Amino acid sequence: MYFSAFDRGNFSSMVYNWPHNDVQIIVVTDGSRVLGLGDLGANGMGISIGKLALYCAAGGIAPHRVLPVVLDVGTNNKKLLEDPHYVGVRANRLEGEEYEEMVEEFMRAVFQRWPDALLQFEDFETHKAVPMLEKYRKKYRVFNDDIQGTGCVTLSGLISCARQANTSITKLKVLCAGAGSAGLGVCSQLRDGMVMAGLSKEEATSNFVICSDVGAFGAQDGTHKDPHYQESDSRSYITEQQKGWVNSAVSDGMSLLDSIEQFKPDVLLGLSTAPKLFNEQVIRAMAKHNTSPIIIPMSNPTSKCECTPEEAYKWSDGRAVVATGSPFPPYTMPNGQTKIPSQCNNMYIFPGLGLGAQLAGVQRITDTMIYAAAIACSDAMTEEEIAEGRTFPRLNRIRIVSHAVALAVIEQAFKENQVTSISESDLKRSGNLSNLISRKMYYPVYVPLVDPNI
Repeated sequence: MYFSAFDRGNFSSMVYNWPHNDVQIIVVTDGSRVLGLGDLGANGMGISIGKLALYCAAGGIAPHRVLPVVLDVGTNNKKLLEDPHYVGVRANRLEGEEYEEMVEEFMRAVFQRWPDALLQFEDFETHKAVPMLEKYRKKYRVFNDDIQGTGCVTLSGLISCARQANTSITKLKVLCAGAGSAGLGVCSQLRDGMVMAGLSKEEATSNFVICSDVGAFGAQDGTHKDPHYQESDSRSYITEQQKGWVNSAVSDGMSLLDSIEQFKPDVLLGLSTAPKLFNEQVIRAMAKHNTSPIIIPMSNPTSKCECTPEEAYKWSDGRAVVATGSPFPPYTMPNGQTKIPSQCNNMYIFPGLGLGAQLAGVQRITDTMIYAAAIACSDAMTEEEIAEGRTFPRLNRIRIVSHAVALAVIEQAFKENQVTSISESDLKRSGNLSNLISRKMYYPVYVPLVDPNI
């Protein structure tokens, strides 16, 4: 369904044009920040459809119980505005109060029609996505894949990496290259995971150093002229959100390489979209300070990746533990051993999370449920997969992973007294919660109409 700015005032009526009464999952986008493609306007519908295809294939949600949506608020993409075949509103994007009122009308309309649905925000501009999530997450059953999904799957990958490095996430020191909303959002999720694993927020925050394109957020000691505090340069002036990540263990503006030498991190996390940022000197510095350096270049597409797994393995003499944001082929080391890097793909998390939240009928998706999902995804790995150097399960086991994630989410929901849709009689009929989830998952198979034995 498309809800345009010209339809304002009619959303509550429009939702009844959808022919299905039992909608369980809604994915909505305004097409403003589509990964690798930018502002697609109304053409962002393919994103909503694609995510729901994964809910069906990986999460076991029946295809007639999903609803893909675009909020057509215009586009700032000049090429689309001049394209005679563009189907969306031919105007610049709504902003400010008018935009917020349109989103509010949409939210009220869909949850009035389908009060038990889960709604996933997808590919909204970050400056809109963050306040939107905060506004609605305690009011409706909503989830933002770009904020919570990416953070959760990265946390799961870090848990797996820590296991391969024979340590725990509470003991990991993380150097993140990338101080934008994506970098800070993922680091916040990782920090929350460390807190849930036993650290205080202050202790967890001290485990992170964040680097922007002009160096680390560190102490104002003047060593590097404190570039983040130069108010005259709006490009590099530190924001309120970034101030919360200042680590006095390094100097403000210290380079990535010098930060590694000074801070001695266990994890090098890339969310910078700066290709080849993790060069040989950087990787070898990580390997010098760690027996098993954890290298996670998350930027995608592959053209923006900070380094390839092959480079990470080669420059660390095969000792690196690698997870990536883009898919890469296996790498065979000189000794003949083959390493298989895993992609930190959100599809390991959101289909199972949505399935569990919807089956349980939770009132809201909490941070503890997201943490439980991250652990469940990591725990779903087999010994063979771990031995291959993977940090995530094989994709052909995604239904098993989604089942495990859903189970963990529902178990956590029971602990928080948030389960409203599963009764004791439901559990008795199924035998246990795991069987109940299996029974509720949709499988794309045809029931035979003719007995083959006749």
